[in-house]
Amino acid sequence: MSAELICFQSQCRARYPVTDVIYNCSQCGGLLEAAYDFSAIDPENLKQEWRRRRMSNAPLDQSGVWRYREIIPFLGDMGSVATLREGNTPLLDAGAAAPWAGLKRLTFKHQGFNPTGSFKDNGMTCGASQARRLGLKRVACVSTGNTSASMAAYAAAGGLQPVIFIPHGNISYGKLAQALEYGAKTLQVEANFDQILKLVRVLAEKLGIYLLNSINPFRIEGQKTIIVEMMDQRDWRVPDWIVVPGGNLGNVSAFGKALRELRSLGFIDKSPRLAVIQAEGAAPFYELMQGADELQAVEHPETLATAIKIGDPVSWPKAKHEVESSGGLVGKVTEQEIADAKAQIGRSGIGCEPASAATLAGIRNLIAAGRMDPEADVVAVLTGNLLKDPDYIYRYHTGQLEAPGGNQLHSRFGNQPIVVANDADRIAALLEERLLVE
Repeated sequence: MSAELICFQSQCRARYPVTDVIYNCSQCGGLLEAAYDFSAIDPENLKQEWRRRRMSNAPLDQSGVWRYREIIPFLGDMGSVATLREGNTPLLDAGAAAPWAGLKRLTFKHQGFNPTGSFKDNGMTCGASQARRLGLKRVACVSTGNTSASMAAYAAAGGLQPVIFIPHGNISYGKLAQALEYGAKTLQVEANFDQILKLVRVLAEKLGIYLLNSINPFRIEGQKTIIVEMMDQRDWRVPDWIVVPGGNLGNVSAFGKALRELRSLGFIDKSPRLAVIQAEGAAPFYELMQGADELQAVEHPETLATAIKIGDPVSWPKAKHEVESSGGLVGKVTEQEIADAKAQIGRSGIGCEPASAATLAGIRNLIAAGRMDPEADVVAVLTGNLLKDPDYIYRYHTGQLEAPGGNQLHSRFGNQPIVVANDADRIAALLEERLLVE
């Protein structure tokens, strides 16, 4: 099956071989995307084949990305694949979180079940595999946490040398620890994410390092499979809405591309609406979608949801196209709303990192504003694992969580631990009292 890279800009559409080490169009500077000749695809046969592969013990079939390799056929030869059996993430009933948000029902697609605990693994297996296919030895990324953890793991698994650049003092230790454990050379730069990305793009070209941020089109190909797996799990029943947090906007770009391809190939007969939720202090895409012609970067983005603390998202042109094409929308939520939504998700027995909870907070606001039907069939994507930022959780439940700028957040659903004496009778009395009250 033939594959190539095409400029995303409709007025350009320049084409490049998939073996070129390129991230932007050399003619207009636009983003690139992978394109394929899908003429030989038979949707009904592939649905059966993909389902059959769930029972296979072959490494490629056990991957929730490479199981769907016919929809991401950029490699040709599968010998360069680096896999940790990524994907295979569940659809979970949201439980009490649904009525709290105002929905009759809600499903979470929990990407925190990935090997390194976030959705980045779906894309990174493809990016690392492409690096191996090209014969490159070193890979790099700029990260506020999840990307660095994922890239370090897949580089190690694929025999590559990972170099990670992170904003100094702006990363959760739960994420940084992963990168260090997987052997990545880690540089803490005294600048923000967007400034560092510009720096690293210069270094990557100068030193021959393959860049694995979401500007890499093969990362987007891997993240497409989140949607393919979701539809497979739903027996190809399309939801009304898919809601996702918005940081660098690679996910919504990938989701929209997947939905366009699945519909054009006949796997699904309609497309859901896409909703992107940003944190209030890092919401340039939200402001763009209020009617601006160009994205205005936020020079100093601020949010405790570090995974979406990005002020100049590189994938915004793709994201804008996908949201508008789906009839979707973009919302923003406060730090307090994120914290409360995260606690509600936890009370359903489901853990997630703060950025993930922006989805539930955003849904609650959309329902209240009458922009989403309480009867709608909604899938919210939880992007990262609970243990990505345990300090945040502890501070919330003990009343110590502060928003950027120092304002105290309310622990409205806090669950503070109780210090007790070593006295069985007093503890029994305390438990009886608390249990009766609660």
